[in-house]
Amino acid sequence: MIRSELIQKLAEENPELSLQEVEKIVDLFFKEIVDRLASGGRVELRGFGAFTTRAREARTGRNPRTGEQVPVSAKRVPYFKPGKEMRERLNVKS
Repeated sequence: MIRSELIQKLAEENPELSLQEVEKIVDLFFKEIVDRLASGGRVELRGFGAFTTRAREARTGRNPRTGEQVPVSAKRVPYFKPGKEMRERLNVKS
């Protein structure tokens, strides 16, 4: 599912809201998650999972085309840990 499909589905489920209102809600939702992660925080959605960031150390990488070694600076990367309910639904045995 892509962002536009999510907006369309939410608009169908909530006919009292216009497509523009739903789009604003989705934009705000994602913006708040990104803002919280950017400030070093954590976002937990019960039953779904938790978004956090993890630190990556500086390292020496390799250019795949030339094989030349290149420095890769330290950075923070997003990390998602699925919640228990999601893991259970994904691993249902028939």
